[in-house]
Amino acid sequence: MRVDLFDFDLPDDNIALRPASPRDHARFLVVRPDGDPVLDDRQVFDLPSFLQPGDALVFNDTKVIPAQLEGVRFREGAEEIAVSCTLHMRVGASHWKAFAKPGKRIKVGDRIRFGETGEGAACLLGTLDATVAEKGEAGEIDLAFDLSGPDLDQAIATVGHIPLPPYIAAKRPEDEKDRQDYQTIYAREEGAVAAPTAGLHFTPDLFARLDAAGIERHFVTLHVGAGTFLPVKADDTADHKMHQEIGYVSAETAAALNAVRARGNRIVCVGTTSLRLIESAARDDGLIPEWSGATGIFITPGYRFKAVDMLMTNFHLPRSTLFMLVSAFAGFETMHAAYAHAIETGYRFYSYGDSSLLFRKDR
Repeated sequence: MRVDLFDFDLPDDNIALRPASPRDHARFLVVRPDGDPVLDDRQVFDLPSFLQPGDALVFNDTKVIPAQLEGVRFREGAEEIAVSCTLHMRVGASHWKAFAKPGKRIKVGDRIRFGETGEGAACLLGTLDATVAEKGEAGEIDLAFDLSGPDLDQAIATVGHIPLPPYIAAKRPEDEKDRQDYQTIYAREEGAVAAPTAGLHFTPDLFARLDAAGIERHFVTLHVGAGTFLPVKADDTADHKMHQEIGYVSAETAAALNAVRARGNRIVCVGTTSLRLIESAARDDGLIPEWSGATGIFITPGYRFKAVDMLMTNFHLPRSTLFMLVSAFAGFETMHAAYAHAIETGYRFYSYGDSSLLFRKDR
């Protein structure tokens, strides 16, 4: 499909720079492609009223790490230059794939020192060194760090920053509040460089109300990479390459979700990350096995969903792979109408913005 079919105009005033408070008081657009009404304006705390006892919410329990690293490149015979790297996928005990700026000025073999690198940094405490082991396309590099395993994890936590989405970072700097705001209350598996933002709306109070309504809660892990923010530069969706992300579905979670389907209840994914993982794992007959590995699934209109019945998700960028995904899930025309309504009525977009609940369009 042509990528420009997924374009729309979004005023800057609709971009959220801070989350709603309390989180579950964000606005909530319920979209029923075959319903009457199709669009229903609510708030996130209304979620239990749209679910039935025995339905299951699927959450991504990945935890955001401070994966934005600022440093200096060293090369014999060349001047030092400032380098900004965003880690996006771990590929070994001491190796991470990263997006680097300025990518064109970095070569294989370059040394980069992250952290305190000014004149006052006589002691190497608070620094982290790496070698550029490989260089790919669009500024992607493979960093071989001098540390590995837990020692590397601790060093990244010390020198790194929370990698706010570019549409927020361009308007304000990251601050200490983001370390809490840009993390779900159930995050536990470290490895993401971007939050599964649909989950940011959940509070202990909303969990309690869902429990009281008999709604099950299950967890999967997909370590969201910085590739989720990359624009689609191709003119046709067939020419776009998705970056892979590492994910896990446990045998226990798979069995529980299969039981939900078997008794006629619904699987409700919280966020496009959990949906992409479940759809990557699911067989053609809808059964979900235990699963682990890398997924680069790219869902566009025409995709046949195998296991997921409903999707809770925030509002996404124009021309993005995620807007393509929701258009596949709830219908192309329906989602264009829903986004036009959201913009006109002041819904807040992107990571810290409002939310929606999408019913899958009947096959």
